[in-house]
Amino acid sequence: MFPTLRAAFLALFLHASTITTTFALDNGLGLTPVMGWNSWNKFACGINETLIHSIADALVSTGLRDLGYHYLNLDDCWQLTRDMGSGKIKEDPNKFPSGMKALGDYIHSKGLKYGLYSDAGLMTCQRRPGSLGLETIDAQSYADFGCDYLKYDNCYAFGLKPQKRYEAMRDALNATGRPIFFSMCEWGALDPATWATPIGNSWRTTGDINPTWGSILEILDRNDPLWPYAGPGAWNDPDMLEVGNGNLTVEQQRSHFTLWAIMKAPLILGNDIRTISQESLDIITNKKIIAINQDKLGAQAHSVWTSDEKDTQVWAGPLDEGEFVIVLFNRGDINNVEIAVHWKDIPDFYTDTTTMVLEDLWCDWNTTATGSFTAKVQAHDVVAFRASPTKKSNNLRKNVNLQSQA
Repeated sequence: MFPTLRAAFLALFLHASTITTTFALDNGLGLTPVMGWNSWNKFACGINETLIHSIADALVSTGLRDLGYHYLNLDDCWQLTRDMGSGKIKEDPNKFPSGMKALGDYIHSKGLKYGLYSDAGLMTCQRRPGSLGLETIDAQSYADFGCDYLKYDNCYAFGLKPQKRYEAMRDALNATGRPIFFSMCEWGALDPATWATPIGNSWRTTGDINPTWGSILEILDRNDPLWPYAGPGAWNDPDMLEVGNGNLTVEQQRSHFTLWAIMKAPLILGNDIRTISQESLDIITNKKIIAINQDKLGAQAHSVWTSDEKDTQVWAGPLDEGEFVIVLFNRGDINNVEIAVHWKDIPDFYTDTTTMVLEDLWCDWNTTATGSFTAKVQAHDVVAFRASPTKKSNNLRKNVNLQSQA
């Protein structure tokens, strides 16, 4: 019976801490950061079949799907219990009366991908069944449902090393033969950026975000120094987007979206896209910013200069074909602050005499600048641009420090 089976699995796991797996993640997914939507930030446990159908419809009708927001991911509370005979995970029948396979079929019929949530402990964070010791059974269930993405949380693990628990699910997912993006949600507790590259396609680097300016800044600062560990197929994840949630101003939402995009974070929406304001929709549909996030070089931008007062910053990162992205960021509360970027502040990339063509990513203008550029930036806002050297072959220098080392 299932309780005995579960106990046996758990006992085996507890005594296998010295076993080193030789498998590496090789699923071919996430060569650029994934884009999509997740239920948690806006709806928490208040999810059901009707809601998910309407979100799928909205991803299509708003044009978000066609811009790359392909993943529709259910977070915690879709599952309820396990079958006592087989041990298979069972959905909440009141919320999902048609079952999880039928839900996946509907999502796929809209040209979208289907994501689910589980946990690397005995229970999920909302005390639903976790996957510890039952990774093979659950991975096969998710594959049978048609799942394309798994968010794997870290509650109720009772101090067991996360590396072993996440490796177990990685191997179980790979064994199904179905390509499933593996999103690790270890919250950055034990520095997963330093060990998760062969295990997951992305890994959370921070605790949960909330729709406040303070939360965005705190998470930004925690994710920033981890830039050397990100690259195609393996991304730092500073949690989902809060654009359209809470009382964030337009400027704060624009900064949030811009900085997540240039950090090559997964762009996972956490709002109600059925009722989102036009201002917020305009932010998340900015094709120029999305193109930076999806740049095939896959190098995470990071801060290259911060003022002594720590209220203004310059962020930069390389792009494909010798270009790079630059963001002037006013973290503070004062409007019209002048922020200057000097090419010399961008290590080992261009000389301070390089003439750059600057394409603004939020406004419709281009300009040229040699050596430096200065702009006035509103409080909590950004000026962001794509920079291209006018003579790439003559002015491009060795670009090691800003390149991904993943």
